[in-house]
Amino acid sequence: MNRFLTVDRALRSAAPHALLDVAGSALAQHYAASSVDLLMADYSRKALQPVTPIPRSARPLPLHSTPQGRAFGAQEPCTAADSAGGTVAVHVPVSVHGDRLGVLSVTLPGTSCPPEVAEELTEIAQVLGREILVADRSCDLFLLARRKERLTLAAEMQWQLLPGGSCAQREYAMGAQLEPAYSIHGDAFDWAVSADRLSLTVVNGMGEGTDASLLTTLGVNALRNARRAGVPIADQAALADQAVYAQHRGALHLSALLLCVDLASGRMQVVDAGSPRMLRMRRGAVVETVDFEAQLPLGMFEETVYLAQEFHVEPGDRLVIVSDGVYTVADAGGEPYGDTALARAIATTRLLPAAEVPSAVLRELTSYRGAPELDDDALVVCLDWFGRSPAATGPAG
Repeated sequence: MNRFLTVDRALRSAAPHALLDVAGSALAQHYAASSVDLLMADYSRKALQPVTPIPRSARPLPLHSTPQGRAFGAQEPCTAADSAGGTVAVHVPVSVHGDRLGVLSVTLPGTSCPPEVAEELTEIAQVLGREILVADRSCDLFLLARRKERLTLAAEMQWQLLPGGSCAQREYAMGAQLEPAYSIHGDAFDWAVSADRLSLTVVNGMGEGTDASLLTTLGVNALRNARRAGVPIADQAALADQAVYAQHRGALHLSALLLCVDLASGRMQVVDAGSPRMLRMRRGAVVETVDFEAQLPLGMFEETVYLAQEFHVEPGDRLVIVSDGVYTVADAGGEPYGDTALARAIATTRLLPAAEVPSAVLRELTSYRGAPELDDDALVVCLDWFGRSPAATGPAG
């Protein structure tokens, strides 16, 4: 059995809380690693947090301007040689189907890393990523490593509701980011993919604190329940509308934008039930707001009927969806951010991968506002559409 398979087997059989220790021991034994560190991207996507026992003593690293950050951003191995010590640090991304979790840093003897070793370490990091997602179901170690500070209760509820912060398949790549990351309370996103279609939802629950989180949790799970029952997208909105209305009798409602994309053709069905807004960048240059027929938010009235609209995406299109906490933010003079500034920010980030666009737009938003913290939730979702070639028969592994 070769060394990669041996490490792979060790990781798959490790107890969730001992996963990093097992990885360190296996890499030391089979790759002569002198140190092994795992760093997780924090909720704000601004730092890489070392995974250590509580209380934590290791300091977080900036996501930018470090070798570890470059490995995370480029999703490629990054090496840093220490000639005096005769070692080389190899930093490889820990990702699962485009969901960027963090970075595995391995220190090896020598001053360079052979390409085949870097490739094996990259594959080991992918195995580790899958095991981390499994471990999260029964262990807090890796969840705690994603936070630089304590979450509010509302934010705790919201982050547990969300899928990963990024996702990629053959036909598309997506990224999403919520701010303020440690005190969010109303905005959320959800996505799911099958062999035939991609479903994407962006929601904004009215209110503040745990009340808003409870409302959003109800709405997102009602939409999931309807989607998993196999009903069309318009009926998904109607069933979620009934669930929210039955609970709050119109006193609270939920804005939502529902998208369902046919992976083979790029044909999209859309239900616009509130405030989330979508912009499209075509051919890497032209940014325009996409206007849909506005329908009532979910839960406002009893038995609202929703209709799906048709839309089409072309290979190379970039769709950016934002909550009202983005385009209504005002600068010091009271001028709203608006579609013009948002379009400019999207155009500026045209060379970034989809996973990095939301954070870049939110940094621009913070600079525009002139203050470090936002008054309202701000959510940005970016979808890059590549399309499916005629020879493609299913999603990438």
